[in-house]
Amino acid sequence: MGSSVPPIRRSSAEGPLDQAAWDGLRAPSVDALEDLAQAAFDRLPAEFRQLCADLVINVTDFPEDEVLKELEAESPFDLLGLFSGVGLPQQGFAPQTGQMPNTIHLYRRPILDYWAEHDESLGAIVTHVLVHEIGHHFGFDDDDMDAIERAAG
Repeated sequence: MGSSVPPIRRSSAEGPLDQAAWDGLRAPSVDALEDLAQAAFDRLPAEFRQLCADLVINVTDFPEDEVLKELEAESPFDLLGLFSGVGLPQQGFAPQTGQMPNTIHLYRRPILDYWAEHDESLGAIVTHVLVHEIGHHFGFDDDDMDAIERAAG
């Protein structure tokens, strides 16, 4: 008694899935997400990018345990991105010695998990998280950014 797996049915008129087209595909790597983030950053207005000249964009799989504990996250998948550093409004005119550069952290696995659960392109999600974290670089809080997003439609 052999069991056979029925072919995957599609509800549209696209026809059957092409297995060969999927065989070589893998989840986007850290490098691929870095490329997406750089492309998103490059599309921002030049004046905006100039104010982010010293900002570092870092892509890793997950937030560090200390970050999750500090933010009281229930799961490492709760955080898609994070700004760390001193926002522009809080910076003095003289550079602070020993101060780490302002950094935007994008977390690959939580971003991919979010992508799998929502009807948005990966590029749109990466752009949204990047812009949101850049907003923290400018000193905006989450409520400010939500208001800006609502106003932008």
